[in-house]
Amino acid sequence: MPAAAPTRTDAELLEANRRFYDGLWSGARLVEPHRFNTWPLVSSLIASHPRRLEVAPGLRPRLPIEGTHMVDISAPAVGALRKRGADAMIGAITALPFADAAFDLVCALDIVEHVDDDGRAMSELSRVCAPGGTLLLSTPLHPSKWIAFDEFVGHRRRYEPLQLLAMLDEHGFGVTRSAVYGMQPKSSRLLDLGMWWLRKKPRFAMWWYNRVFMPLAVRFEKKLKLVDGMMEMSAVDEVFLLCRKGSL
Repeated sequence: MPAAAPTRTDAELLEANRRFYDGLWSGARLVEPHRFNTWPLVSSLIASHPRRLEVAPGLRPRLPIEGTHMVDISAPAVGALRKRGADAMIGAITALPFADAAFDLVCALDIVEHVDDDGRAMSELSRVCAPGGTLLLSTPLHPSKWIAFDEFVGHRRRYEPLQLLAMLDEHGFGVTRSAVYGMQPKSSRLLDLGMWWLRKKPRFAMWWYNRVFMPLAVRFEKKLKLVDGMMEMSAVDEVFLLCRKGSL
């Protein structure tokens, strides 16, 4: 049986996320955006979306580093992004330090499931996205698939597909394209082994993840196969969505 999502206060959840990702990014190398399977899509959007924001990129940004504003809760990540020339700052998705309608393209991958107040997070993404702008969003699906790994990496929830669509619609976003997404290993035994190493030998495990497993995962990442509209999601563990913001 899948484990149930834990109950943690917002402060506890934020601290768990900060602690995990500070540890992850402290020993990591920045992976350039063009190495990910999202790049063909992103590169097709750049010319028509000059004002760009990526929320919580860590050291795995998907949008171009030059000319993109970046916000992350992790100081090691922000420091490394700045060294690379990014316009990066420490901040949270629930209180983005930008004016209304400031961006044509907003990217928030693997983040809304981490925050306690996801309604506030979506409200902020909608607020800073200009009418007619584009939101790139990814998140894990199906609460029934909750496992210990979700808690370990600081997830608050997984979404039911209809719940996710309703939340997007409430904040003025319509799904135009979608795809299966994510790098999580499908083997539960491999995940259990990785979590054991992260708990018992965190620095050793982080080194291997950042220097060996992550480069291999990027190298052999499958092509992002986008379909028009919302795909059938009953068997999808994590979904990538391209959304268009209407006039609210």
